[in-house]
Amino acid sequence: MDFAYADELNRTIRIVALKHRARAAALLADLGLYPGQEIVLLELDTLGPRKQAELAVSCECEPPTVSQLVRKLEIAGLITRQPSTTDARAIVVDLTDRGRALMGPLKSRWIELAEVTAAGLETTKPDELLSVVHELARSLCPAAALRLDQRFERRSECRQRTIN
Repeated sequence: MDFAYADELNRTIRIVALKHRARAAALLADLGLYPGQEIVLLELDTLGPRKQAELAVSCECEPPTVSQLVRKLEIAGLITRQPSTTDARAIVVDLTDRGRALMGPLKSRWIELAEVTAAGLETTKPDELLSVVHELARSLCPAAALRLDQRFERRSECRQRTIN
């Protein structure tokens, strides 16, 4: 790979990341959320109560980042933190009723973000884009490959059930 190609690739990925985050921020703002907080809420909605350490893994975040996100979401009344009943060192995080009530609007914004992101595709189908982005994620974070593949399989199974 030469410098010109590497420069174009890196700059393009940077622009996509920056613009996607900015769009997410705009869509989440009226819900009182900031980028990053939505992932914690979506994970808790999907997986149920989680130890904070498990949440860090499933959100692909460092534990200190999740601690900060959880603290702010708790202050906002969207989640609770309780000591684990099975591990005295662990904290279990769960959605509050207010957090659960936010899930419908949050999922709508999440869908809108994906639609806006893929709206300008001319030659690439959304499923092809998802496949390429998954490859990039696996390339950058091999440890996350299994979790990404499992999510992709669940999504494919859900779509197949919807079609049939």
